[in-house]
This record gives sequence, C-alpha cells and structure tokens, in this order.
Amino acid sequence: MTSNRRIYALDTNVLMHDPTALFKFEEHDVFLPMTVLEELDANKKGMSESSRNARQVSRFINELIEANGAAHVTSGLRLQRPQGLQLRTVENIGSLLFQTRAPDTTRNFGKVAPDNQILTAILALRDEHPGREVVLVSKDINLRIKAHIADLPAEDYENDRALDDFNLLYTGASALPEGFWDKHGQELRSWTERGHTFYEVTRQPDEPWHPNQFLYLPGDEGLEVRVARIDGDQATLQVINDFHSHGHQVWGISARNREQNFALNALMDPDVDFVTLLGTAGTGKTLLALAAGLAQTMDQQIYREIIMTRATVNVGEDIGFLPGTEEEKMTPWMGALTDNLEVLTQTPQEGGAWGRAATNDLLASRIKIRAMNFMRGRTFLNRYVIIDEAQNLSPKQMKTLLTRAGPGTKMVCLGNVEQIDTPYLTETTSGLTYAVDRFKHWPHSAHITLRRGERSRLADFASEAL
Repeated sequence: MTSNRRIYALDTNVLMHDPTALFKFEEHDVFLPMTVLEELDANKKGMSESSRNARQVSRFINELIEANGAAHVTSGLRLQRPQGLQLRTVENIGSLLFQTRAPDTTRNFGKVAPDNQILTAILALRDEHPGREVVLVSKDINLRIKAHIADLPAEDYENDRALDDFNLLYTGASALPEGFWDKHGQELRSWTERGHTFYEVTRQPDEPWHPNQFLYLPGDEGLEVRVARIDGDQATLQVINDFHSHGHQVWGISARNREQNFALNALMDPDVDFVTLLGTAGTGKTLLALAAGLAQTMDQQIYREIIMTRATVNVGEDIGFLPGTEEEKMTPWMGALTDNLEVLTQTPQEGGAWGRAATNDLLASRIKIRAMNFMRGRTFLNRYVIIDEAQNLSPKQMKTLLTRAGPGTKMVCLGNVEQIDTPYLTETTSGLTYAVDRFKHWPHSAHITLRRGERSRLADFASEAL
C-alpha cells in the first residue's frame, strides 16, 4: 500500500541556504544522510551567512532531540518547531529521520564523493520504505542530474521563492485605460492641497492598486499620478511632481523618461521610508538615488549623511586582500559611486580645478562607504542608506540590512536581477525580489522598475543584443 506522505531527503546546501527548511515540508518526513551532518560540521566555522546557517541547523536538531528524547532518534523525531514557533497544527506534522546504518558499498556511484554517498544513502532508504515516495531536494544541479540517472526523483528547494514567475513581479507603475475619466467621472472628487492636486475615485474590481503605485495616461495628456491613499474602495490619487524640465531638477539631474520621473518622486518623498529600484545596466538607478540623497542631505538637510554599501561579490577572479581601512577596502567595489559623483559634481568652468576639488571634499565628508559584513547590530539614525547590487542578497541578508533603520532613516535598494552573481540565488529567490513583493502593500514604501537605458547607444544596444 502506497502512503501519501513522502520522504524528502535534504542536501547540505538546502540547509545552509535556509536552516528552517527542516520545518517547511508540512506533513511529510525529512531525511538527513550522515554525509549531510558531516558537511554541516565541516562548514560550521566562520562568520559567513552559510556558516551561521550551518550552526543554526545543528541547534535545531539538538532542540528536537531534547524535546523528543534521545531514544526516538532512530525511529524519527517529530518536527515540532522549537520554542512554540510551530508553523502548523500538531496533528499535521512530519518526522525527522536519520541514516542509522552504514551504506552498502556495493552500490556506490563512481569514486567515494559526498554527493555519491548521499545518493547511496537515499537509495537504501527507498528500499527500506518501498511503499513511500522518496524525493531528493538539492540546490546542486549536478546532484539532481545524478539522481535522475539513478531513477530517483529530485527537486530544487523552492520554498523561499517570492513568486512563481518573475514576470509577475510588481513593477510599481501601470497605464490607465483610455476611458479612465469617463468611467470615474460620476463619483470623481478633486481638490488642491499644499500645491498638489488630488483626485478621489472609487476603485473598480479591475484596479488592484497598491499604496504609492504610479499611474499614467499614455498619449498627449501625459497625466502622471501616484496612489496616495487607499481606504477600502476609495483611492486618493495625487498628481506627482514633474522632474522632466530643467527648471525642476534634483541636484542638477532631470528625468529622461517616465519611469525616472516616478523614481525621483519616490526618492524625494520624505514619507516614503523604503524605495526599491529595479533595472538593467544604464537605466540610471545609482545616479537618481545619489542625486536625491545629495539634495536631501546637503540642501534640505533632512538626513545627516549618505551611507552606501553593496554586496561584495566578484564577477571574475578574486584579486586578493585589499589594504587599508574599511572605507579604503570598499573603494574598488564602489566604482559606481565615483562614476556618478563625477556627473553630479560638474561645476561651472570659473570654479576651476580648485572648485571641483573643494566640492569633492565636501561631498566625501557627507558620503560614507560601509562594508556589509559589519552591519549586524548597527542602527542608522537620520541617514540616507543606499544598498547597491541588492540582487545578490538573500532574503535573510535583506532583512538584516533593513532592520538597521532607525528613526528618520530612508533605505534605497538598487539592483538588476539579470546580473545575479551569488550561487543558489535566482530571479525569484533573490532578496531584492523578496523585498519588492513583501513591501508592495506597505504605505511607506515605493517600487519602480526602470526599463529604458539612458547611458549611451552602445550600452543600450549591448544590453539588448548580447
């Protein structure tokens, strides 16, 4: 008789990616080969995120043994979440199984390698439970290929996916239909307040708007509004500032397209505490974020200083250790900052070299470069924080950074999910995607996906053709 309850055998990389994966398989059982426990032990030392996760898995297993009793280790530990943090009812819960017998050496695959030992242990487990489906869960593509060759079902770990299809990700801006005013003309109410025009409309079922979502009417009318407030079926729309004109620039920068105008409105709004900007190379993410930060730090003095950090992931070969202080070590990673500051600090010719040097020194005193490694435990008060290359962050790392925000701090996350350099992260599991999806309902956050490249015709063509 076949049981509906499966046995999921977890690879080491799954647990080092998400230590709570033990508790994410509902009523099904979880199996850990001895090789996985040995690899967790080998990777527990160090201060990296994966090392911390390896230590957390060991603590979880130890708590399960203490809660169930050591006598139940061979028969299976009930996967009751420790410390009363269970995610489901006690009745609908699986067990944690361990490899309790030495592997059959006659069934080894190739040389004695950890992956082959894991496969051998899982095949032996399947023989012990002929009526149940055994599935390998691994983020290692090659191990999944080996499993399929051995006629063993294998899956990627997808419980941490923010959404099923990246194309469904919230873009932050939507076009209004041509008959928008006709549809809402009957109940429309408008007024002017503090120099801004507001419209109050009744939302229809086909208008699933979110707070701070930007809406626009295509064509010559060119109306651009944002959803200022949602109260049940009533939505308040605010006509946004026009940063297209040279007379209304942000630190000398004007918007070159509609999405850049939306981004500047979100970045310059003091009521928006968290802004995410997605876009390919050359769409202006860093330039817009820096211009808005300088305007609000130097001119308006809303924030005390700009703090810039990024995930330090190499694109090519590692060039080795970097000398100097924390800021000096981060300088090679901050080429985007220096490149964009050159654009933002273009002074009139009469200032000369001395004027440019003085401007650069002044800005350098208000822009601090910080390494992400030392963020844990910090609190930023009245700071404008830019997190660059945020697509390389895991959801847990993103949470660690965003929870550093103190009163009066604005966090800006920039990234391009087409350039993920971190192993085991994809478009749908990136911390940046995770943040965009989870924050879209919060009234103090805004998101914009920048689509048009404004760097150069060469960069635009390379982005499309290569």
